[in-house]
Amino acid sequence: MPPELFLSGLSPEELLDVLSPLPAFRANQIFKWISGGVSSFDDMTDLSLSLRRELSGRFGIYSSTVDGRFGDASDSGNAEKISLRLRDGAMVEAVLLSDGFSGRKTACLSTQAGCPAGCVFCKTGSLGFLRNLDSSEIVEQFFYLKAIAGGGIDNIVVMGMGEPLLNLGELRRALRVITHKKGLNFSKRRITVSTCGIAEGIRDLADKGPGVRLALSLCTAREDLRLRLMPLARQNPLPRLKDALSYHQKKNGQRITLEAVLLGNVNTTREDAAALVSFVRGLDAVVNLIPWNPVEGLSFEGKPLREPGEKEIKDFEKNLENGGVKFTRRRRKGGEVGGACGQLGSLGGGAKKEEFL
Repeated sequence: MPPELFLSGLSPEELLDVLSPLPAFRANQIFKWISGGVSSFDDMTDLSLSLRRELSGRFGIYSSTVDGRFGDASDSGNAEKISLRLRDGAMVEAVLLSDGFSGRKTACLSTQAGCPAGCVFCKTGSLGFLRNLDSSEIVEQFFYLKAIAGGGIDNIVVMGMGEPLLNLGELRRALRVITHKKGLNFSKRRITVSTCGIAEGIRDLADKGPGVRLALSLCTAREDLRLRLMPLARQNPLPRLKDALSYHQKKNGQRITLEAVLLGNVNTTREDAAALVSFVRGLDAVVNLIPWNPVEGLSFEGKPLREPGEKEIKDFEKNLENGGVKFTRRRRKGGEVGGACGQLGSLGGGAKKEEFL
C-alpha cells in the first residue's frame, strides 16, 4: 500500500511530531538527509537498518516524479524545464534558468496545478485551475532543479504555474523547509514571490512573512485595460493594490518589482506609459519589462496576441525614462522549451526531451 504521508515538505519541528516517539536528534538527522537531496531511507546511513525499514514502511520521501526534462541552450546561458507528475496524476512544471554572463542559477517554482487567475496572455491561465500544491510538491521542484544544477542554486523565483498568494499557507511551509538553518539555510533575500495582485495576500505576507522579495505582475496601470487582461483585477482594483504594496514596503523595507508584460499594440502606448509612471509614484519600485513570449492560440478581444516590435519597446522605455521610472528589460530565456514567462503548461514546447539524471 503506498504511503499517505511524504516527508520532503516537513520542517524539523513537523518531522519531530510526525516521527514521535523518535527523539529530536533523529528528526534533525532525517531532515538533514532530505535537505541534502536524499530520496530514499536506504541512503540514510547513520540510521539503523531496522529504523530505515520501519520508516520505509510508514512514509514516503518524495510524492512526485519527473515525467520529462526539456533542455534549451539557445539563450545567453541555458534553461531546463521539468514536468512533474504528482501522486494524483496532475502535472506541473518548474524551470532552471542559468545566466551565461554571471553564471547565476535560478529555480522557478510553481504553487498550483493550473491557475485560477485567467490572465489572457498566459498559457497557464488558459488551462484553468485544478488544485493547490502541498508543501512537499513545492519543495520537491527545488530539490529536482538543484540536482540538475549540480547543487548550486543562487536564487528562487516563485513565478511558475499558479498564483502563489492563493496558496500562501503551503508556500510558507515549503519556504520554511528551504530556508531552515538546520537544512539548506537558503537566504530569504534571494527568494522572490510574484503575484498577479492579491491585495489581501500582499498584506498577509507583510504581516506574517516570510520576509522574501515581492514582485507584482501589473501588466498595465490602466484600470479599464487591466480588467480586460487580468480577470482577478476585478477584486483587486489598482488603488487597493497600491495601498497593499505601500503597506508591504513599509513593513518589509525592500524595493518592489513591478512586472509589465508588453503585448504588441495592446499596452505599449504613451497612455500606458503615463499610467505606469503615475502608479509607480510614491513606491520604491523598479519596472521589469517583459516582451510577451509567444503562446500559440492566445488572443485578446478577437485578435491574436503578438510580440511587441523593437521600436514599440524602445518608445515605451523612452516614455518611462522621461517619467523618471527605473526599469529593466528581461532577457528571454526558456522559450525553446515553453519555459519562459507565461509559457508554462505547454509541456516541452516541442523541445528535445531528455532523461532525468
